[in-house]
Amino acid sequence: MTVEVGAKTEGKVTGITNFGAFVDLGEGQSGMVHISEVADGYVKDIHDVLSVGDTVKVLVLNEKNHKIALSIKQAIAKPKPKYQRHEHRDFKKPHKTESFDDMMAGFMKESEERLSTIKKNTEGKRGGRGGRRG
Repeated sequence: MTVEVGAKTEGKVTGITNFGAFVDLGEGQSGMVHISEVADGYVKDIHDVLSVGDTVKVLVLNEKNHKIALSIKQAIAKPKPKYQRHEHRDFKKPHKTESFDDMMAGFMKESEERLSTIKKNTEGKRGGRGGRRG
């Protein structure tokens, strides 16, 4: 039996190195789980997570030149979040469809108001409108 990429299977840990663990998949096939694929979090020492003889569930990541890459963390099904927030919405304003002309008119109005506020705030600092001191 040949392993297929994407298949989940069980195997037995036969050896551990500082960079990963070797897993016997049966029928003369073995693969390696890189230390980054052992657990979701950071693994400093693989011996803290695995031991020789452990039975583990693995996912076949790829197979190239009779070398099989495996993952333990991807073989464990993770619950999906109930909802995902895709965009930021302003819930105070109801969402409505406006024509381009309406949007442009609103933009121009807001822009003119902002410019007039800026002019009022900066005129006194430039010495205009009675800003001279005697």
